[in-house]
Amino acid sequence: MTGCRYVNPRSGAEWDIEEPLWRAPDDGSYLNLTPSTSFDAKEIETHEPSIWRYRKMLRIDAPPLSLGEGWTPLIEGEWDGVNVAFKCDHMMPSGSFKDRGVSVMMAYLKGHGIDKILEDSSGNAGSSVATYAARAGMEATIFSPASAPPAKLTQMRAMGAQVRAIEGPRQNAADAALKEALGGTFYAGHNIQAFFLEGCKTVAFEIWEQMGGFSPDHVIVACGQGGNVMGLDIGFKELSAAKLIKKVPAIHGVQALNAAPYLASWEGNGEPVTVNPKPSVADGITSSKGVRVAEVLSSCRETGGSLIGVSEAEILGSMRRLHQKGFFVEPTTAAGAAGLSRLISSGAIKKGDSVVLLLTGIGLKAIDTIRNNEA
Repeated sequence: MTGCRYVNPRSGAEWDIEEPLWRAPDDGSYLNLTPSTSFDAKEIETHEPSIWRYRKMLRIDAPPLSLGEGWTPLIEGEWDGVNVAFKCDHMMPSGSFKDRGVSVMMAYLKGHGIDKILEDSSGNAGSSVATYAARAGMEATIFSPASAPPAKLTQMRAMGAQVRAIEGPRQNAADAALKEALGGTFYAGHNIQAFFLEGCKTVAFEIWEQMGGFSPDHVIVACGQGGNVMGLDIGFKELSAAKLIKKVPAIHGVQALNAAPYLASWEGNGEPVTVNPKPSVADGITSSKGVRVAEVLSSCRETGGSLIGVSEAEILGSMRRLHQKGFFVEPTTAAGAAGLSRLISSGAIKKGDSVVLLLTGIGLKAIDTIRNNEA
């Protein structure tokens, strides 16, 4: 019915999605879903002002799990002399774009009998998982860096999740969650669970609809583990396969230079690279190593896009500029705007190009960082 299967992109092996999996049975690494070409504009549920308007394209045979996520505003504006549309995913129920992927992932798991999960997160994904676990009546344990913004940890706990704060870099939380998952609890890690990307792709569908059936020339977004980068690529490719757009836009992922493993792979030979991350105000995109490295690099390269690194000063400067334009976002989001400035100054984006900048997380998530850097 759903028209997809789990697939191991390294071995090509496939498994039925009726049994929820969080890793490939053959090699223990992450899984993808088999590609879809099933987008049908006639099947859009136009009465539904959320990502579930695309339910027929989401390929899950389970009831929706919704708090009204998606269908966020696309606001016309300007950045460094170029017309830019700001996609306001910071206005989601839990305050970040992660609600797109998490709502679909959690609906799939709930619909297939999973009622207790583990997750690891630097903040936004954990907040989202805690929110939708509360909505679904599921038990959630979130492994998060002890250094995560207090507001995000508070949000997780307020929603009823058990939070385990792990000392050290972001990777330590992922390693601790993996160790716990080996004991039997389902690991709903958003960076490895394939249905998370099914939800992320809806941002491409919304941009297409909100632009009157067209695709932009460029889309720019802050990049941690690349959920938005891959989601944009999947979504626009489905629109292209349905012959609803002429060209997939160039997708540009932006990393903080202090913690940029994907950028290191992009500038190297494409193989996964482990970096020694430094602290960054863009806490939501800090990591020491990538997960779906091949997919993220391919999404940028095949669309004519790029991976960019930006400094802490550039991130904070762009954050203040976004605030002055009325967009109260966290520093992580501002990394994307800093990358946009670089693309414009280099000539990669020109006046007259159609540009969308994704705003990914609300400023309330990092209120202490903003307060300390608002001057």
